[in-house]
Amino acid sequence: MKVSTKSRISFPGGTHPADKKDLSAGKEIQQGPEVTEVAVMLCQHIGAICQPLVRKGNSVEAGQKIGDCDAFVSAPVHSPITGKVKEVALRSHPVLGRSMAIVIEALAHSPTKRPYFNLQDDFDVNKYSAGQICEAVREAGIVGMGGAGFPTRVKIEPNPRLPKDALIINGCECEPYITCDYRIMLEWTNKIIAGIKLAQKASGCSRVFIAIEDNKPKAIEVMKTALKIVPNCGHIQVVPVRTKYPQGGERQLIKAVLKKNVPTGGIPPMIGVVVLNVATTAAIAEAVISDLPLTHRVVTVSGEAIAKPGNYYVPIGMSVEDLIEFCGGVTQKSAKVLLGGPMMGIAIADLKTPLTKASNAVTVLTKEQIGRAKFARRQTACIRCGRCLEVCPENLNPTKIAHAVKHNLLDVAEQYYMSACIECGCCSYICPANIEITGHIKTGKIFIARQKKKVPG
Repeated sequence: MKVSTKSRISFPGGTHPADKKDLSAGKEIQQGPEVTEVAVMLCQHIGAICQPLVRKGNSVEAGQKIGDCDAFVSAPVHSPITGKVKEVALRSHPVLGRSMAIVIEALAHSPTKRPYFNLQDDFDVNKYSAGQICEAVREAGIVGMGGAGFPTRVKIEPNPRLPKDALIINGCECEPYITCDYRIMLEWTNKIIAGIKLAQKASGCSRVFIAIEDNKPKAIEVMKTALKIVPNCGHIQVVPVRTKYPQGGERQLIKAVLKKNVPTGGIPPMIGVVVLNVATTAAIAEAVISDLPLTHRVVTVSGEAIAKPGNYYVPIGMSVEDLIEFCGGVTQKSAKVLLGGPMMGIAIADLKTPLTKASNAVTVLTKEQIGRAKFARRQTACIRCGRCLEVCPENLNPTKIAHAVKHNLLDVAEQYYMSACIECGCCSYICPANIEITGHIKTGKIFIARQKKKVPG
């Protein structure tokens, strides 16, 4: 009798959109194109924005630090190529609209690709102290590569006031279409494990869990096999979790694996937990062991409108346009380009928008998908069915918040914990009245931020 590999470990709420991962899941990581120009954004993470360390006309080397900030919650940026600074100017930003970037022209005949590699299994974590690890991570500019881009050094650095007990490695990748983390788990397994050991030593966590959704049995098996072969990994546990969106959300993953709740408005270290994405742990290994800053990353390019879907290792700062062109361009069916996946991704109008450290995917949707969605999602009045409450992973009342924002009652929206919304899109996805609930909530957050002068008006 065949034993089911399905997991029951999960969180309350959530939904099940079609995963659409077959387009790229079987495609091995490939080198991206040679580039002639990159635009490295000075704002690529949560926290203080970097200030430029170079100016127009300066020559820069690949891996050179070109932007930094003295603030604790910040991370420097580096040039992915050898070349000359063309300008320091505004460029399209997926979140901020426009933001400052350092534009670098590649030096003629200078390679712009960086080799990627896996590690052998003889890595010795005892060669590095916790302080050395944290400093290397900070200097490499590593931030979370699967979400909002929180500086990794801040997460793993020891804090006597908030001691850390559990380290969760996020290998869920629950967003439809995206498969870059899946491929990293299959191809860079030892590098991930080395990064895990380094992060554990820096943070002081005694327990380590690698959480992988149960629709990725091959990744689960590969990680389990590697942990048996690599020395001193007996304390690291692979935890299959139920396939459900947004299982990869930090708060949802903690609830699923540890049965703990992160306080509203709080962060995981408040309950002794650190959560790191698998790509982030691989970057930690590169920074500490090979002294490589975060200048390249794996990006999934997918969607039915892409000629050659796949997973590509590309320089941070290259344009979406250049990457799409390298993938054979879009078909005539294309209608919308997203940075990210279809649930939480951001639609971009300017294809010259540069990739950032948190850009894990470029998704191109077809005219048919958009047209069908528009027809099927004609908005009607809210019928008070409560489905948005059932699927909300944060146990909020999304429709109350959305209606408050719609009527400019921002104080009421805040009373319903609008700031606790993770903008996963489950409420909009499930709403039978086709109300863009998440869109209203995002707008409300922007209005509040403007009132508090946290963003430009």
